[in-house]
Amino acid sequence: MPKSFEEELVVFNHIIQTLSSLALTPKKLIIKGADNFVLKGPNIIVGNHVGSYKDVAVLFKTVPRPIFFTANKMIFNREEFSFLVKKHLHRTMKDAGLFLHFLLAPFFSAVVRYISTNIAKIGTIPVDLYTGRAEAVKKCQDYLRHGRAIIALQGHGHFNDNDRNPYVPRFRHGAAVMAYNLYRDSGLDVPVTPMAIFGSHLPLGVPGKIWVEVGQPMFISSYSSDKGSETVDNFRRAMEKRVNELFQEIIRSR
Repeated sequence: MPKSFEEELVVFNHIIQTLSSLALTPKKLIIKGADNFVLKGPNIIVGNHVGSYKDVAVLFKTVPRPIFFTANKMIFNREEFSFLVKKHLHRTMKDAGLFLHFLLAPFFSAVVRYISTNIAKIGTIPVDLYTGRAEAVKKCQDYLRHGRAIIALQGHGHFNDNDRNPYVPRFRHGAAVMAYNLYRDSGLDVPVTPMAIFGSHLPLGVPGKIWVEVGQPMFISSYSSDKGSETVDNFRRAMEKRVNELFQEIIRSR
């Protein structure tokens, strides 16, 4: 009988934690509000996303339950994932990144091979960034109906200095749509946990601190209106505002 995604996560947990620690080395992780995490039942975790794979590592190190991600479908293919790794290193470290990729080619190759081979086993949901996310949203809703925790980070994994707020981008509608659909169709008022991350944008191997601030769960039932589209947008804006507030709390306290 095939293992469930949760059982596979237990099998791979040691490797996941080791890779997460390597991704964050030598940075120090500081978390506030950890008691706000929802420990069981359906949950959507939303937050800003400027640290690429390091944000994923942060979540694996901080969320005290099995979590499930959507991910660029290119990560499921070894060659395409290898291209993404090289592209990321060049974007964050320029020529030094390309040299690092050349110098540590066997290491990067082994990591890419391992992740691309096993990522589907632990329930990661592939997303085609070029043809839309409708299928991924449906899959996420199915996971939530089964009491799982879904990660819905906002952003493209890096920041742009030209953005109005380079660290907390404008939120997309996906998480709000999922919450609305489940509330409308199943009466399921899924708790949405807001969190902010700062410091994960620093390049691989650079010392520093990564701050995580976790807020209390939010519920779409508190933002309902007569029109579904208004309810979705109300909740989208509320989540974005709350993550912005959490981010500002990090900046003030660090």
